[in-house]
Amino acid sequence: MKKLVLLGGGYGNMRVLHRLLPNNLPEDVSITLIDRVPYHCLKTEYYALAAGTVSDQEVRVPFPEHPRLELKYGEITKIDLEKKLVHLDEGEPVPYDDIVIGLGCEDKYHNIPGAKEYTHSIQNIEKARETYQTLNNLPANSVVSIVGGGLSGVELASELRESREDLVIKLFDRGKIILSAFPERVSRYVQNWFQTNGVEVINGANITKVEDRTLYNHDEPVQTDVIVWTAGIQPNWIVRDMDVEKDKQGRVVLTKYHNIPVDEHVYVVGDCASLPYAPSAQLAEGQADQIVQILQKRWSGQELPEELPTIKLKGVLGSLGKKQGFGLMAERAITGRIARILKSGILWMYKYHNG
Repeated sequence: MKKLVLLGGGYGNMRVLHRLLPNNLPEDVSITLIDRVPYHCLKTEYYALAAGTVSDQEVRVPFPEHPRLELKYGEITKIDLEKKLVHLDEGEPVPYDDIVIGLGCEDKYHNIPGAKEYTHSIQNIEKARETYQTLNNLPANSVVSIVGGGLSGVELASELRESREDLVIKLFDRGKIILSAFPERVSRYVQNWFQTNGVEVINGANITKVEDRTLYNHDEPVQTDVIVWTAGIQPNWIVRDMDVEKDKQGRVVLTKYHNIPVDEHVYVVGDCASLPYAPSAQLAEGQADQIVQILQKRWSGQELPEELPTIKLKGVLGSLGKKQGFGLMAERAITGRIARILKSGILWMYKYHNG
């Protein structure tokens, strides 16, 4: 029996499971999924969990069930590529024949003193829960500073504004305008939404140091009650420790078949993979589709295609609270109510299809 081991139950490996189960898994292959929690988490919705506008249960989806799927829960401590073993914090190492590493990302603090120690996070469900407790236990008129004006920071700031109208919210963004990677029309729409709804956006920010209840913007102290960090990501530390070729962002360099160049049995999916696109759930799913096709051909001894099709990304959608949104669909900028409805519909379909 061949052993396929999936590390991490995120969007990529969840797609692998749904493409193989229940009917496309060869009789001589079994799957072991290893994750720290016993459910798939909707990471794209952690901002709402942290803001207190959705319940914990709403960001959880059960893993599929199958006689040849084993679920193991625990912290991964090391991947031994030579011995083909995955080491956990408890129990025996897990052997594999093929492995798909989908361990996601962590906050990147850019070597800013105190940033890791004195800020909150929404990068995993445990940290998002802690951030929720902290934000929603704040007394009225407390100051919340969110560092990072990308998609996560924008969605958290807007959702928190709707959840806690009594808070003072400051959003620190390095760019001249919010969401500078988006078309100017989208950026101005979001910036205007914040202005209308009383969120202070500090453009051109440069956070140089963080202390308890104080952050330094251009070395000037800003007093605050809570700081939430959304200013960059990096691959999981397990992947950063692997002795394999990586790009400048620390992501694993892969062949066109999504495996590492020195071992065709080791695949990397999602935020840890070096790809010509920004990391996203949609990208991880597209990559997972191709990994499943490659696995099936290799298992059956079929010849691999000369080239794989380009992964097609449909766009990106963001929310501004529960009623407004923004995004890019087929390279077309959209803003307002329709963008929010689209995002809600896509999320509902994902949960209904995968749950």
